[in-house]
Amino acid sequence: MPSETPRIGYVLKTYPRFSETFVVSELLAREARGERFAIFSLRASADERYHPELARVEAPVQHLPRPEKASSAWSALAEAAHGDPVITAGLARELPELLAVPVTEAVHAVRVARRARDLGITHLHAHFASTATTVARLAGRIAGIPYSFTAHAKDIFHEEVDEADLGRKLADAHHVVTVSEFNLADLRRRFPAAAGRLHRVYNGLELQRFPFRPRAAHGGPLRIAAVGRLVEKKGFADLVEAVRRLVDLGLPVEVRLAGGGELHDELAERIRSAGLGDRFALLGPRTQAQVRELLDWCDVFAAPSVVGADGNADGLPTVLLEAMASGAPCVATDVTGIPEVVIDGVTGRLLPPADAGALADALAAIAHEPAAALAMTRAARALVERQFDGARQASALADLAAGSLAHERAVA
Repeated sequence: MPSETPRIGYVLKTYPRFSETFVVSELLAREARGERFAIFSLRASADERYHPELARVEAPVQHLPRPEKASSAWSALAEAAHGDPVITAGLARELPELLAVPVTEAVHAVRVARRARDLGITHLHAHFASTATTVARLAGRIAGIPYSFTAHAKDIFHEEVDEADLGRKLADAHHVVTVSEFNLADLRRRFPAAAGRLHRVYNGLELQRFPFRPRAAHGGPLRIAAVGRLVEKKGFADLVEAVRRLVDLGLPVEVRLAGGGELHDELAERIRSAGLGDRFALLGPRTQAQVRELLDWCDVFAAPSVVGADGNADGLPTVLLEAMASGAPCVATDVTGIPEVVIDGVTGRLLPPADAGALADALAAIAHEPAAALAMTRAARALVERQFDGARQASALADLAAGSLAHERAVA
């Protein structure tokens, strides 16, 4: 190993990914503490746009080629084992596990193990308890390096999640992070043997990038903003229906929805059919800077999340926290971790999911009760400052990783 200096390898399915701004924010906050990283990207990014903050990340990126055929696994094994007895022994020990996973994940695990050894990686961390964690777990076992992962939402709630596989990942990890108290309680209930390894660490914000701006009455239409991928769990179909109801009641509104996804055409047709074409704009994907401009523009931010038919649900949307930090009154639904931040009547309006009528009423209340809305935004900003400061979250993550290194040195 070329260095004794602690260095963490982040294993990510795709890096950079336009929709995963929380990964970049986390890396920046941890690098600001002086931590050193290398990033292993298992797939090339297909995104055509990138957030400017990406340029501030100092960690080098290791892009791993995808094997074109199963036979390449054997050459990867031979290449990785050459000259490193730790890898050679690890491959022999973990061969049954490697043969049990898809060949792409097996080859990536072997290559991450070898590159981690070459780079002096002391800990591996993955985001999402799916492909990236499969690779990080096997790479760590091969290279004798502890690993951890962050569990978010789809990776633990979707109906296709393999409980036995997730249980193995939890059992082998030094620690596991998840992003809400809801997730933490759910995982501890499902996997009681792993309860001691599970930790809640909220996604953090660079608060200086989201200055608080109190909203003032402006006399024009109610300006509603929403941000997210255009998928079922975001509940944007309910937002379209809620806005239709507001228009029918005579309330002037203007809606801007930022994000792209599989339901774009369906939502566009809903908007057209509701007669909202001149009031409801689908903006497509937006950079973090453009999202900040959208949050500054709006009078209210809507996060009408639902639980999808496949069990998929939001964890705790980062953009909701950004809206709260920025001073936008927030209307959101009682799904997974959202009630931990949107406290009804205190930091925002909290509604039952899939209730377009309640959503319309809450949006109208923001317009009709500006003093109450302003009080909620001040309380929301205070909550974000207390619980979602990125520097504080980075410290918690660093402490967990340092614990794994201390343990490894103690047993060495």
